[in-house]
Amino acid sequence: MKMRTWKAIGTVMALSVLLAACGSSSKKVNASPSTTAVAGPPAFPAGSAMDAIQKKGKLVVGTKFDQPLFGLKNPTTGKVEGFDVEIANLIAKGIFGNDITGKVDFVEAVSKNREPFIQNGTVDIVVATYTINATRKQVVDFAGPYFIAHQDIMVKKGDTSIKSVTDLNGKKVCSVQGSTSLDNLKAKAPTADTSITFDVYSKCAEALTDGRVQAVTTDNVILGGLVAAEKDKYQLVNAPFTDEPYGIGLKKGANDLRTFINDRLDAIYKDGSWKKAFESTVSAGGLATPTPPPVDRY
Repeated sequence: MKMRTWKAIGTVMALSVLLAACGSSSKKVNASPSTTAVAGPPAFPAGSAMDAIQKKGKLVVGTKFDQPLFGLKNPTTGKVEGFDVEIANLIAKGIFGNDITGKVDFVEAVSKNREPFIQNGTVDIVVATYTINATRKQVVDFAGPYFIAHQDIMVKKGDTSIKSVTDLNGKKVCSVQGSTSLDNLKAKAPTADTSITFDVYSKCAEALTDGRVQAVTTDNVILGGLVAAEKDKYQLVNAPFTDEPYGIGLKKGANDLRTFINDRLDAIYKDGSWKKAFESTVSAGGLATPTPPPVDRY
């Protein structure tokens, strides 16, 4: 009887320890998951931006719909695909856990409406080949950068008349309204004719095809995607003349969300998720996988 009694006591103690451990873990608050291996939704402080997104049940993301390799709406499936999409999905997993089915809404954000979409709450974040710069930081905040691009030039296949940005002086050149690319062009080639601009780069490519312009300029990865899709029409000059740190835009003063996203970026750098996302998207355009840039916690 004594032996049975001690066995019963031991069993009760073991169960008590196990239940205490389970109760402790259920109350743990984790504001910034440190890895991408998130089985279920983590708990966030009440009232935080992440808690609000969880309760809403969706992360609303502004991204491009016409940028091959980064954000392109598939005409067959209707889904948006690319590196920016994968980065947004990895951020969403940090909020909702590994199953994000139906929990990420992608809204088309062209260059000129990214800041308004953030400011008026149309989107929670913008992941859209969005260069971090001082002017934009006056009205929105950024997490990241998560990639460094370089502005370059696209011309018609076989055109050897343009070898550098200074060769754009006196020529008709297309870029997109509200982009840093257009500002950089005006600074580097002040006599370039920039009278033809559009809201998306696919329209610039069309203008190059039909001869309305002689060149298109923006980030090399954007141009690389256009070239990859139409190799018989276009070619990249391969004369980069700027650095373009891509960041994740969010509402000014949303410090908890910015810290969370920065922590998330560090985590996906370390566990290989960032590399996997890049190689499944951008590498298809022939770009070698770079080392991800350090996060700027300004």
